[in-house]
Amino acid sequence: MNRSKRLSILLGVLVIFCALTLGVSKYEERKEKIKNSDKIILELNSEDVTELSWEYDSETFAFHKDENWLYDEDEHFPVNEEKINQLLGNFQSFGVSFMIEDAEDLSQYGLSDPLCMIHIGLEEETYEISLGNYSEMDEERYVSIGDGNVYLVKDDPLSSFDIELSDMIQHDEIPEFDTVTEIQFAGSENYKVVYKEENKVTYSKEDVYFVKEDSGELPLDTGNIENYVEIIHELNLTNYVTYDVTDEELKTYGLDDPELTVTLKYKAQDEERDEEKVETVVFHISRDPAEKEKEDTEEITAYLRVGESKIIYQISGLDYEDLMEVSYNALRHQEVIWVDFEDISRVKISLEGAEYELVAKEKNKENIWYYQDDEIETDDFRNALNALSASEFTEEKPSDKEEISLTLQIDNENQPDVKIELYRYDGSQCLAVVDGEPVSLVNRSRVVDLIEAVNAVVLN
Repeated sequence: MNRSKRLSILLGVLVIFCALTLGVSKYEERKEKIKNSDKIILELNSEDVTELSWEYDSETFAFHKDENWLYDEDEHFPVNEEKINQLLGNFQSFGVSFMIEDAEDLSQYGLSDPLCMIHIGLEEETYEISLGNYSEMDEERYVSIGDGNVYLVKDDPLSSFDIELSDMIQHDEIPEFDTVTEIQFAGSENYKVVYKEENKVTYSKEDVYFVKEDSGELPLDTGNIENYVEIIHELNLTNYVTYDVTDEELKTYGLDDPELTVTLKYKAQDEERDEEKVETVVFHISRDPAEKEKEDTEEITAYLRVGESKIIYQISGLDYEDLMEVSYNALRHQEVIWVDFEDISRVKISLEGAEYELVAKEKNKENIWYYQDDEIETDDFRNALNALSASEFTEEKPSDKEEISLTLQIDNENQPDVKIELYRYDGSQCLAVVDGEPVSLVNRSRVVDLIEAVNAVVLN
């Protein structure tokens, strides 16, 4: 091999070696720009932000602040400012665990075509935040904030922005009802329920809700009232059909003249004065007018409006039925007698022409029951008495034979005694008369249980 040829080969090897050396050098330089980091790349105070928008899954949402937050496309939209602050809270102290400086190929991180683009505007500066792929190995997401670097972030903000417009609405809030002091029903039912802590009407200390009538105050079942209030409190007011209803549109939902309006007055804590105050909240309920006219449909489409709110909600058929169940008969005591058995001191019984008397005497701070001079067990009698409940309320006068009657002596000055008469009505029902007034029909089997419990005591 001649000398010139050897020199050419050596020169070529040298060129290749230099190229490899340069490549390794560049690789080492590149490698040094990939490193772990605990850097905080953004620190934002939500109060300083004036613009927030994002694009995700082909949807774009944009909001701006003018004293209050507004939706760019419709400033009538009631924006949930707490939700805005939650979104911005992702960047209050936006920390990373890994950084790639001066990243060149953004596609490998999903940042050449980001999954989500977030724009945050302040008075004097803006931020463009791109959310890329999710690193399964690191269990973190690649992010860019436009400074030329790529980051893996500790807290993935993507799920926060994977929302719909309905998630941004400021829904009407149903307050906590610590103590309801008054309920006014108007529409399908028209009467007022009042709360009275000092019960001077009935024999039960549990009776605190009453309906005023010409004849006096009629007690309601406290449990029934509390259940009704709980139904209101547990309503899921998120399925809105419009957030800016007009007076004309109210007719569409039957809410220009609601089927039922429920006005609740309740005690609430005034945190500024550290004292209780009485607040009022109003609910309007109606069934879809067109649907209501159809007699053959079992489908229920119903709507609710809170006070004068511009938002109309669709509620379930079950909620509608529960809310409309507010007649006096629905909320009154269903039991024929609801006295605490411990408050009864004497029972006079008339059965099949015979008279019996059961007496309670206190012994070791406990009531012991006697028939004549014999101590008796009263569990079956007590259970049978408590089980007398209305299958249907009625004012019909008795016309058949009396099955059994009981006069209860009660340790209560409001109502020291109560007389219950149970008459045969038909094969399955008896008629209950309390203090001379027809009250309800009672399942005949319950009356038979009571008669058998009495016989077990007096014929033992």
